[in-house]
Parts: sequence; structure tokens; C-alpha cells
Amino acid sequence: MDLNLNRADYLQVGVTSQKTMKLLPASRYRATQKVVVGDHDGVVMCFGMKKGEAVTVFKTLPGQKIARLELGGVLNTPQEKIFIAAGSEIRGFTKRGKQFLSFETNLTESIKAMHISGSDLFLSASYIYNHYCDCKDQHYYLSGDKINDIICLPVERVLRDVPVLACQDRVLRVLQGSDVMYEIEVPGPPTVLALHNGNGGDSGEDLLFGTSDGKLGLIQITTSKPINKWEIRNEKKRGGILCIDSFDIVGDGVKDLLVGRDDGMVEVYSFDNANEPVLRFDQTLSESVTSIQGGCVGKDGYDEIVVSTYSGWVTGLTTEPIHKESGPGEELKINQEMQNKISSLRSELEHLQYKVLQEREKYQQSSQSSKAKSAVPSFSVNDKFTLNKDDASYSLILEVQTAIDNVLIQSDVPIDLLDVDKNSAVVSFSSCDSESNDNFLLATYRCQANTTRLELKIRSIEGQYGTLQAYVTPRIQPKTCQVRQYLIKPLSLHQRTHFIDHDRKGEGVFKSDNISTISILKDVLSKEATKRKINLNILYEINEVSVKHTLKLIHPKLEYQLLLAKKVQLIDALKELQVHEGNTNFLIPEYRCILEEADHLQEEYKKQPAHLERLYGMITDLFIDKFKFKGTNVKTKVPLLLEILDSYDQNALIAFFDAA
Repeated sequence: MDLNLNRADYLQVGVTSQKTMKLLPASRYRATQKVVVGDHDGVVMCFGMKKGEAVTVFKTLPGQKIARLELGGVLNTPQEKIFIAAGSEIRGFTKRGKQFLSFETNLTESIKAMHISGSDLFLSASYIYNHYCDCKDQHYYLSGDKINDIICLPVERVLRDVPVLACQDRVLRVLQGSDVMYEIEVPGPPTVLALHNGNGGDSGEDLLFGTSDGKLGLIQITTSKPINKWEIRNEKKRGGILCIDSFDIVGDGVKDLLVGRDDGMVEVYSFDNANEPVLRFDQTLSESVTSIQGGCVGKDGYDEIVVSTYSGWVTGLTTEPIHKESGPGEELKINQEMQNKISSLRSELEHLQYKVLQEREKYQQSSQSSKAKSAVPSFSVNDKFTLNKDDASYSLILEVQTAIDNVLIQSDVPIDLLDVDKNSAVVSFSSCDSESNDNFLLATYRCQANTTRLELKIRSIEGQYGTLQAYVTPRIQPKTCQVRQYLIKPLSLHQRTHFIDHDRKGEGVFKSDNISTISILKDVLSKEATKRKINLNILYEINEVSVKHTLKLIHPKLEYQLLLAKKVQLIDALKELQVHEGNTNFLIPEYRCILEEADHLQEEYKKQPAHLERLYGMITDLFIDKFKFKGTNVKTKVPLLLEILDSYDQNALIAFFDAA
């Protein structure tokens, strides 16, 4: 069965955070539901749809930025009480908007994640987790890394409190009271948790997770050890996952999986006979999807996916058809309704344009006055800087609530900017003087009109560490800019490990297949120890076999890249021969194959132009570092090494390393 969903934009609120929009329970089966949403202005708004128009049920006064919004109530009853987290305070509202709770927690920093279960409240700030029951402190835990989300298995089904923390260090921490029961390593930094089917699945223990690098998985949280049920790799290189919900949008009696990503992608997964997820529908919106819910909002009887986006749009993807089959009288009624709606929108647009013109003239007049005061307009920037393991690069995503004019990228360490298909901005490079002002890169991205999201891809060099800065300038007056800083770390292409022997006292043991990694660690630790006047003894033990092992690991990649480069160099000459001869029959099969795959080969080579140079650099560093540990400087032999690499043969390269 094909799934056709049509987009309907309902209204726009302020900038929204992750998980700040919910649908209130329906009064009857497939009846329209009210939507409640909280934004960065601190406003909680509840609205419903009547005759295609959004009608406000209640709206609170502005306040502190709302970080989370959850529904709660007495267990096993409709969850229709609204709870919001703003700063270090929890507030509760009825579905009519009456405030019944104001609870100031003892947290010293703002609440980032929240889960409600009956009278139990599970909260986390950046690193601190707290459990309250009837607003009284019960349990506490200090996490070793940033907590991105929190959830608890359904207590009415598993008959115990089982909170789960999603932590930035790629670990789900399952708690028992104030202690960690066990840890689960997942394939990326988990950003969102959700109960499978909304209730934990058949056992009540099934937990869905989404990661910042776009992976999705299902784990069963048992009392002894976790069971990994399935995992979806991000083969299409889509954005990170921000929100998950379960709802039967296909209408086959089985709940589907709804997923919202930070690149604006909305996905629907159905389950096959083996209970494995299968992608059934996807659609791209223009900005991050911060919340997603399945339900019925626009019209009775028509299911839909309701999402909120970063800039505050509440949008529906509905099963209601755009063109309906109807009788002559009804068709006339629909046409009249549409005409009235268009007329109303046109009138509202003209009014807004007139108001903008008035305010612009007012600002111009006041700016020419001798007593003029100009306030810097504030704007929100949503950014993410993450490592892509597959191609050893970093993704920098910048999202602004209004259109971006330009972004200036500055780095005090050498980095490469790579092409991104989704990026339509025009880039220009400025010359840099790295010796006098530590500028290795100055690049400006000029965005097209109405671009609110920019994705960049960079590749760093391990061992060279410093700071990358992004200066973001939106299309607002007066001109203003925000600066974001990102650390390029010494071992920037490495990931954290979770298997550490904690019984060491005053010492650390580092092991690696690659001597260059140990060399970088040695140099950085020595530099930092000298800076802080710490006495540090470094002992190292080099295994000669590791060098051959590393060269053998690099071999397939180097061989592939050299072959790709040679094929690309031959394409133009082969095309000339083809034009001259009129056919390719005279060519050997290998050359005919190159011509047939020419577009694909050139596209692949274009996407990774510096890949071969990077591999050359890794081998050169390995050569220098091998002899540096022996106290020998072999930099004069590097040109000879490069000659061997140009006419690459694995055995000749290994022999050169041994003989040098």
C-alpha cells in the first residue's frame, strides 16, 4: 500500500527546542486533537483546528526558554496534564491552561531533559540526573559525559523504576536508584530515546534510540543484560535524529515508526514479518524537525504526522487528499471556502507588508536623529559539529531562525573544506598569512535567499590542533553577527573508548597500531605538562611489526585511490580517441569500462580530491615518527619516499621503511 501524505502548515510560534510539542489525547476515536507547543520565548500555546483555521485554546505569558514539554497524569488514565521545563523550574498546566504546579528544583543549571511517570519526575541537566516523587528528592547521579535525553521504562508494566540516560559518549546508562545497573555502548552519540510502540513493546522493555550521526536502533532493557534487536545504519548520509514516535499512519493495525531528523527529513518505517523496519515514506522540510507526533489535527477521520520545526512552524503531513470527490453542490462549497481562505491570507499579507514598511520608515527616521539609539537584534543559532567515521571528516551544521546572509569560517590550524551536495552557498577564499596571525583558513559562504540552514564538511590533520570559528551573519537590520567556536583536537579523527582499566594510579598506558598516534600523544602530553609545570615521565615501547601492520592496513585504500586517480587522468584522452575513431570497439575492455563509468569516476574523485594526499601524508608521518623514536631525523629522505609512492608497490615501500 502506497503512503501519500499532503503538507499543511498550521501556525508558527517562536524557536523550539527538541521534544517541545505534543498532541493532547483525543476525546473519541479519530477525533481532532489539540496541539500544545512551548518555545524559546517561554510561551506555552495550545490550539486546535476549526474549518482550516488554528484556534487558540490557551496561551501563557512569555518567560524563560522552554527546554522540554511532556504530558502526564495518573497512571493508566489519559495523559492530558501538560508539564514544561524552563530554567530549573517545572510548571504544570491543565488542558484548559490553568497552572496547577510550580516546582523549583534544586538543580544549579538549566534542565535539558525530562520524563514524567505518574507522580515520578525524572530530570537531567547537562551532567546531573535527579529523580523526584511528589516533588521530593529521591535519587541522584552525576554522569561522566553530557546527558542528551532521559526516559523511564513504563512502571505499570515492568513494576519498577528503570531510568535510562542517553549520554554524549555513545553510552546508554541504565540506572537503579542512584547507581548504574549497566551501560550499553551504541554506534553513535544518542540524542533521543523513545518507548517502542509508545509502551515499550510486548515486554515493556523495548527502547528506541536515535543518534547524532543518523543511526536508529532498538534495544531490550532486561534486568541482567541488554538485547540488541535491530539497528538501521545511516547509508544515505541523512541528518541526526532529534525525535521519534510510534503511530499507525499506514492504517494496517500495526504502529509505524515516525522519525524526525536535523536536516529536515521526516521518515516513516513500517515493520515486516520479521519485525524489521522498512522505509515506507520520506519527505524533506526546510529545517530541523524538533518534535514529531502521530494523530489527527486537521480534520476528523484523517490521520496525520504533526511536526514542529526549529523556527517554530507546526506542520501536518496528512492523509486527507487535496482533491476530493464530491457532488456539484459540495464542490461549490469547497471552492467558496478556498476563495475565502485565499482572500483572508491575501488581506493578512497586505497588512503585514504595510506594517513592515511603516516600521522600516520609522527606523530610518529615528536612525538619522541625533538622539538615535540602535539595539542589536538577538537571533538564535542552532549548531552541531560531529565526526563522520566513514570518511574521516567533520560535519558543521549551522541553522538560524531567519535567513542567513553569509558565514565566515576561520581556522588557526590547516583544514580542508569538502564539497557538500546539499550546500548551494557560494564559497570564496581569502589569502592568509599563517606565520604572522595564525590564520590557515579564511573562507566566506554567501547564501542564497531564504537559506536558514548551512551544512559544511571539513577534514583536519591529526596532530595539528587549535580552534575553528564560524561568524554567522543573518539577513536582518542593523547588521549583527554571532561567533561559534569549535575545538580541533590533537587526535581529531579518533573516538573515545569505554574499556579502561580504572585501577591505574598516577599513570596511563596508551596502545595503538599506529606509531604516529603515540607520537602525537607524547608531544601533546609533554607540551601540556610543561605549560602546567607538571613533572611527567614518559616511557615508550615500539614494536617494529606495528609499522608493517599499519602499512598493510593503509594498502587497500592507497591502491584504490591510486587506481582511481590513474583512471580519471585517462578519461580525457580516451574521449578524444572515441571522437576521432567514432566508436570504442578498438579499445581493450579495461579502457572501455573506464569510458562507460567516466561520470561516476569523476564524481567520486571530485568528492575526495585530497584523499590521496592524505594517505601520502599518513605514510610520511609514519616514516618520520618511526625514526623519531630512535632519535634519527629522516626528513631528508622524504622526497625519495614520495617517489616510491608515485610508482607504488607495497613490497618496495615496506623494504624502504626497513632499509632507511
